[in-house]
Amino acid sequence: MKMILNTFLVFSLFLMVVVVDGQGGARVGFYSRSCPSAETIIRSTVRSHFQSNPLIAPGLLRIHFHDCFVRGCDASILIQGTSTELTTPPNSNLRGFEVIDDAKTQLEAICPGIVSCADILTLATRDAVVMTGGLRWEVPTGRRDGTVSLASETANLPGFRDPVAVQAKQFSDLGLNLQDLVALAGGHTIGTASCVVFSYRLYNFNSTGGPDPSINPSFLPSLRTMCPQNGNGQVRVGLDNGSPANFDTSYFMNLRNNRGVLESDQFLWTDPSTRPIVQGFLGTKGVRPLRFGLEFGRSMVKMGNIQLKTGTQGEIRKVCSRIN
Repeated sequence: MKMILNTFLVFSLFLMVVVVDGQGGARVGFYSRSCPSAETIIRSTVRSHFQSNPLIAPGLLRIHFHDCFVRGCDASILIQGTSTELTTPPNSNLRGFEVIDDAKTQLEAICPGIVSCADILTLATRDAVVMTGGLRWEVPTGRRDGTVSLASETANLPGFRDPVAVQAKQFSDLGLNLQDLVALAGGHTIGTASCVVFSYRLYNFNSTGGPDPSINPSFLPSLRTMCPQNGNGQVRVGLDNGSPANFDTSYFMNLRNNRGVLESDQFLWTDPSTRPIVQGFLGTKGVRPLRFGLEFGRSMVKMGNIQLKTGTQGEIRKVCSRIN
């Protein structure tokens, strides 16, 4: 009797975790009966593309982030057309769409009309992070695809010059807190940025005629070499100059050493509200320790449930780049 009771309690706890993780709509293993090979196909597709081009990992992560911050994680960013999200400057250099299209084509062949583009993007992003050394997390699925994509709504995407107060407000409006902000910014450990978005820090910062004084003087020459004054602004630079291909805490070490590439990233160290969180990820004595891989996964689940569309909301697109 005691064993039966314990089993019941464990099973009940499992159900509670799934419901909480899924925000009452999505759940882990949503396709276990309707399309049992869905997650395997997505993972193998990501692996195939990653092996030929590892840059699809930060690409997918950025697409997912930009998608979730506009109308929630509904794959609206994938819709092509006039004045859609894809036509705006923040989304002009996104990469990795071919991975989503490839997985969708395979899934439509065996499970037509079952797996949403939103779930493909969310699962593919998790798998790509894992392939760069990140810790695996369970992804609640069951999202539906959105049918609206407006260029005007991308104006609220976090910007590379935003101070922490502005970033915090943007995250808070979507139900994400300061720890989520810092954890998700940590995804820049495998990210890149074009010279055009940060070269203003290198030569004439705030019309001073010199560089941003917060940049470590020993780091400045290498940034200027990669992004010469009046050079090609589309050249891309790794946001983690320690181990740009590995999902680790090197990005946070860069911030501590004033080697953040984006001004918005470096603010996470200079602002007193977020510095203890960065220190926590670095294991600094005297602050609450935080495991980056674990907390990143938790924050990704929270972000993945922003403005969740489930049930009869939205649709399941046949082709991810256009509504049905």
